[in-house]
Amino acid sequence: MASLACLSAPSGLGNITQLAFGTPVHSGNKRSIYQSRRKGSVSVRNEVGTDVSVDGKHALLQSGNDKLQITRVINGMWQTSGGWGKIDRDLAVDAMIRHVDAGFTTFDMADIYGPAEDIYGLFMNQIRRERGEELASTVTGLTKWVPSPAKMTRGVVEAAIDRSRKRMDVQTLDMVQFHWWDYANKGYLDALLHMTDLKEEGKIKTLALTNFDTKRLGVILENGIPIVSNQVQHSLVDMRPQQNMSELCQLTGVKLITYGTVMGGLLSNKWLDVNVNVPFMGPKLDTPSLGKYKQMVDSWGGWNLFQELLRECDKIGRKHGVPISTVAVRYILDQPSVGGSMIGVRLGLSEHLRDSQSVFRFQLDDEDRDRIASVTKRGKNLMDVIGDCGDEYRG
Repeated sequence: MASLACLSAPSGLGNITQLAFGTPVHSGNKRSIYQSRRKGSVSVRNEVGTDVSVDGKHALLQSGNDKLQITRVINGMWQTSGGWGKIDRDLAVDAMIRHVDAGFTTFDMADIYGPAEDIYGLFMNQIRRERGEELASTVTGLTKWVPSPAKMTRGVVEAAIDRSRKRMDVQTLDMVQFHWWDYANKGYLDALLHMTDLKEEGKIKTLALTNFDTKRLGVILENGIPIVSNQVQHSLVDMRPQQNMSELCQLTGVKLITYGTVMGGLLSNKWLDVNVNVPFMGPKLDTPSLGKYKQMVDSWGGWNLFQELLRECDKIGRKHGVPISTVAVRYILDQPSVGGSMIGVRLGLSEHLRDSQSVFRFQLDDEDRDRIASVTKRGKNLMDVIGDCGDEYRG
């Protein structure tokens, strides 16, 4: 592992190396987690974060004394918000219990994902009643707070956090991943500082971000806010997080949690050799995620180049006895600073437990990575097309 002296600051971040020596830019803030001095050759990353666990199936997200263990394959609950089929809450809870029994104990949701937090609350209540507190304690719920960019008072922030606690039926939220629409409004710093207070009071265990770019992540860290992860879009097609964002994460120990890793299902055998330009001749782009990620394919290089990528991933998959989607997830999990990757779960409608389990049963080799690179190097750099992580939400 490189020491701090060997790591340069990502371009455009100015005095980001002050993170090592404790110079927060927010006046009056005395809570900076970066005030500990560097000891010998130990890097900042060693002080504020750790790597993937020995078994490879878990990651520890950490900032100072704040710690949270997650499964590296995370159950994404965006699909409960509508557009993927009607969700029966009882069937959804049963499906969540099956995921826990299979070892996938981390669930990701948001206050804006329809009934996602409520379903999680029903699930936690049932787990406690029927299976006991010991099993319930192994479950981790990652939620998001996505407010309108208004004035962020203590009352506004605490009301939102209390609402999620009530919906999820927990005293302490394992993680709150904060999203902010408008960087011109600096209220995001006020909100995060209030959330830091609520964390210290026991209402939140860890603080994280979702869809923040590298520059703003740097600003937040410089203000002494203990961020353990940033959730960003990341796939074989969208490698933006491995540019400036990954540099900063390696410097500071912040982990990446990735979504869109199988592109709503496009990175799967289902779409191999499918011509989407011929109506009624194959699967339909009939969910919000498929529509979203088809646009990403178009921005990256088009459907024909994407088919070449699927064919190479299929060859790799057949070599290892796994489907295309598993190859796609394994590749992203192997990227620097990635703590975990999301796989969307259509709870009670469809499951991919076997495919998820197979992620940890093989490793990609140099030949596999070269096959993938032979295609991806011909695609466009989405940093040039869209901008940094999350910029697609702020166009």
